[in-house]
Amino acid sequence: MSDSGPGPDPPAAGAAGGGGDGLGAGDPFATAAEPRPPTLLDALLPIIVLIGLLALTIALFGVSATDGPLQVALLLSAAFAALIAFKNGYTVAAVADAAVGGVTSAVGAIFILLAVGALIGTWNMAGTIPTVVDYGIRNISPTWLYFTSAAICALVGVVTGSSWTTAGTLGVAFVGMARVLGLSDEAAAGAVICGAYFGDKMTPLSETTILVPRLVGGGLTVAQHVRNMFWVAGPALGISLVAFLGLGLVAEPAGDVDTQAAVDALESAFNISVIALLPLALLVVFAIKKVPPFLAILGSALCAGILACFTQWSSVKAFVDEPGLGAVATGIKAIFAAMATGYVSTTGNPAVDQLFSRGGMASLLTTVWLVLAALSFAAIVEHAGFLDRLLRPIVSRTKSRGSLILAVNGSGIGLNTIAGDQYVAVVLPARMFRGEFERRGLAPQVLSRAVEDSGTVTSVLVPWNTCGAYISGVLGVPTASYLPYCFFNIASPILDVVYGFLGFKVQEREVEPVEVQERSLDDERAQ
Repeated sequence: MSDSGPGPDPPAAGAAGGGGDGLGAGDPFATAAEPRPPTLLDALLPIIVLIGLLALTIALFGVSATDGPLQVALLLSAAFAALIAFKNGYTVAAVADAAVGGVTSAVGAIFILLAVGALIGTWNMAGTIPTVVDYGIRNISPTWLYFTSAAICALVGVVTGSSWTTAGTLGVAFVGMARVLGLSDEAAAGAVICGAYFGDKMTPLSETTILVPRLVGGGLTVAQHVRNMFWVAGPALGISLVAFLGLGLVAEPAGDVDTQAAVDALESAFNISVIALLPLALLVVFAIKKVPPFLAILGSALCAGILACFTQWSSVKAFVDEPGLGAVATGIKAIFAAMATGYVSTTGNPAVDQLFSRGGMASLLTTVWLVLAALSFAAIVEHAGFLDRLLRPIVSRTKSRGSLILAVNGSGIGLNTIAGDQYVAVVLPARMFRGEFERRGLAPQVLSRAVEDSGTVTSVLVPWNTCGAYISGVLGVPTASYLPYCFFNIASPILDVVYGFLGFKVQEREVEPVEVQERSLDDERAQ
């Protein structure tokens, strides 16, 4: 996952499948021969089927495709890829192990998804999100909302090291502010994503920021990797902030928005106070202390549920709506219900009730379904060698340094789209292009930056990608709707490619003294 943030462990290429030893002698798919390498047609057919089915579902269902049709398309594509793998000699057991391995890699991300759903439910019940929204609409002018959202999310992303946590907490509040102020929630979601992903890339706390230097090797440290990424991430964020400031200046709130009326409605429905921000403060402390993301988010969600029983008791009783139930039982039932199916506001104010009736683990089950379907397809096409067959010709045919960097970025974006998982889009290009970068004398941080600018940053722009599905689910805005406003995520790979062709910040690999000596000896022998 994020990106950029808490996500599944990176899948190990070829590790998911077995050799078919688990099959019985009577299995019609059993084979003693070594599987055949795929032809180019074998590798292309599953991708063509995937693109065709995804296009069909989007044409028929529009933004509602993520409610189920996209998942069906991904599973059908996975089944087709499995048939091609069977044709090439892979056994049922090998393909099944690959699919299971792909799904297993997402278990950590799924737990985090469910925890975020619980957190949104209890944060609404405790008044945490309403308090952030209240303070925001009091102190932030509609003109500055998009700009402020991006800037604050960038800072919080640096502190937490997770775009997922930032979007699932403050991001939800900023999108809520936009709705209250009559502004575009799509643009607000884009601002949140731009800031969150910048922060995620500019901190040594992020999982992918730690992972990528290890993948590219060459002695690259995380600090070197972050410093080199700033040459792209800094200008990309600057472009984004200017764009959001421009959008704010020309924004016209829908209808006649009365800010004071919105504040009065919030204060009549919730106990707005600094105490309501305790769950948010606790989450920041957990992040600084490097508590595992699932435990940190779930702990903050539970804290919010308990806090609600003391600070929002009238709302808690109205939510449970069982007058005969004791106080303790009412509180426990409210916490469990908010974490499981989400909080339902019953203030009688339609705007407030619609805005804060959200969350719950159940609300993200469709997203979990999408993640499982995407990773099943990705695992099969990777294990069967289809992705390797498609990428190797690209690696071998790049001529200039600029075209090599373009190939890395194109591969990352393509894998995010085809495989539906940012870790596949990060791991495979890093492995495939590492030798070529070394051969051409390019520094490892050039490759690591290209991998992050494409594989990590663009993952949120694909609806069926694990990151796109998550962000869309927690913010309540379809991926296709917020995509035009993700200026940072769009600009990053473009700037990286432009730098590649211009030769700007395309450092050459430092040759170690031992290597210099070996080369001198080789030259002497040649003479």
